[in-house]
Amino acid sequence: MLQIPAMSLVLSQEQEKESNIMTKLLGVIAIAAVAFAVAPAQAAKHSMGGCSGANLEKTETAIENMADGDSKFVAQKEITAAQDALLNNKMGVCGAHLNKAMQATMAK
Repeated sequence: MLQIPAMSLVLSQEQEKESNIMTKLLGVIAIAAVAFAVAPAQAAKHSMGGCSGANLEKTETAIENMADGDSKFVAQKEITAAQDALLNNKMGVCGAHLNKAMQATMAK
């Protein structure tokens, strides 16, 4: 089959455009993946002001002042998980558990 030089040039340009589009698409996907990986840890860190000894102490005090019941039990489990995460230097996980513990102290 004969090829016309102008047609092969057009086909080559189309392939190059498709390649550029795919490269840009992969770049956008990579950026989105990083954003989704970092967002939960940042949200947990900022929702309670972060995982710190002071925040753990405040939450523990609130739990001690709670009436016995399911909410107090849940809060105690969450504060224990937060302390464990803090000791293992998992600040995002610690913040998430600390937030759940504080929410449990506000439950009725």
